[in-house]
Amino acid sequence: MKKPLSASLLVATLLLPGALFAADAKDNWDQLCAKCHGADGAGKTKIGLKLKVKDYTDPKVQSELTDEQIAKVTADGSSKDGKVLMKGFKDDLTPADITALVTFIRQMKK
Repeated sequence: MKKPLSASLLVATLLLPGALFAADAKDNWDQLCAKCHGADGAGKTKIGLKLKVKDYTDPKVQSELTDEQIAKVTADGSSKDGKVLMKGFKDDLTPADITALVTFIRQMKK
């Protein structure tokens, strides 16, 4: 005999379908960002050092960036002198995922 869905699960399924499938910010960071920015956000990876990525653990770096700037670079990527430094992830991440990553980055500040 099939068990009926609980009322709370049914409500969550109907009202928050995107939330049920949204990836965790740490998982997105680990899969998309850590290769260059490092697991801790310090940018001390081989690629990160070569590209001179920002150290997100540095309070000064954090204070110089707005949430909107971090979200824009995450979505659109960055380039310098016509060379792509970071690809954008707007095709891979939802706006909610990007917002969650901004929050995750803010937590890296020491």
